[in-house]
Amino acid sequence: MNPTTALTSTTLETGTAEPIQFVTADGDITALGRRFGIDIELSRQLFRDMFLARRFDSEAYSLQRQGELGLWLQCAGQEAAQVGSIRALRDSDHVFPSYREHAVVLARGVTPGQLLAQWRGVTHSGWDPAEHHLHFYSLVLGTQTLHATGYAMGVKLDGTDEVTTVYFGDGAASQGDVNEALNWAAAGHVPVLFFCQNNQWAISTPTTLQQGAPLHQRASGFGLESYHVDGNDALAVHAVTSQAAAAVRSGRGPALIEARTFRMAGHSTSDDPSRYRTEHEVKEWADRDPLTRLERLLRREGTPEDFFDDLEAEAAILAQNTREACHALASPDLADLFDHVYAEPHPLMHLERTRYLAHNERMQEA
Repeated sequence: MNPTTALTSTTLETGTAEPIQFVTADGDITALGRRFGIDIELSRQLFRDMFLARRFDSEAYSLQRQGELGLWLQCAGQEAAQVGSIRALRDSDHVFPSYREHAVVLARGVTPGQLLAQWRGVTHSGWDPAEHHLHFYSLVLGTQTLHATGYAMGVKLDGTDEVTTVYFGDGAASQGDVNEALNWAAAGHVPVLFFCQNNQWAISTPTTLQQGAPLHQRASGFGLESYHVDGNDALAVHAVTSQAAAAVRSGRGPALIEARTFRMAGHSTSDDPSRYRTEHEVKEWADRDPLTRLERLLRREGTPEDFFDDLEAEAAILAQNTREACHALASPDLADLFDHVYAEPHPLMHLERTRYLAHNERMQEA
């Protein structure tokens, strides 16, 4: 079950210039956080999710550097935005990630091996989207927003109260697909929640060169209710997502959340962020680390040391399981590729598959 916190009489303001914040970078509770209320059990659950996601992310990065994965895109620094939001949704709400939502995917019960399969190049997707109510990763920038909008149109026709949620980044927000999805969702009053992780960089292009106005302000121009939240504050993200999802679920139409966060690593393992980011900027955001922030809060609120020790042990087991699961991923049979070129059986593919198998047989006899 997803942990939930009861919404108090405090209604979080939409479209604020300054991001909504419950806990400061130093782990202090803000006035809004005190008025809204801090759920310590929820805080522990969110911290556990973030801690394990970061350990998994670190292991996957090492596996890529060892040649075990073809590519890897880290989520380090963005764990609060991902965990805070996914834990505020129902397990039955269908989610469309982009390609960096590893904390989201793990929270939905996908195993490390299933998550790594695509990055190892052995399958298009390692998990069943229907089982986890979670679409597989979309590496084409922004395309998942249109997929989510179309899915949500189906939800509306079905007459259920499911909230379709889609993750994307600030760079994708500059793509035509995303703006088409926002407009289509608003015009059709579609039950979709757009969640933008503004991590400040679209590969090497900063947000200052991408946008003339913040995304949460632009959303209102399309007709969406919008929220602006500190994406490194897991509790604030959870509260904002809870309120936004409830609004969408009640029939008020689509909504957008802009979570202001930072990508601590490079865009991918093929990227060198030191070529375009300053050490000062990275240090400034490292001081706002979402895990450090929540750990400080938990310790001040009396969380016993055993909690952190047990979590370290659990993370070590996860790391070992991740390595073993990756090494156990078998290469696919190339003969299967011919079955996935067309949606329906095709005579040309059947012929080429027959020739391929015959060629393999001759090579083995030689």
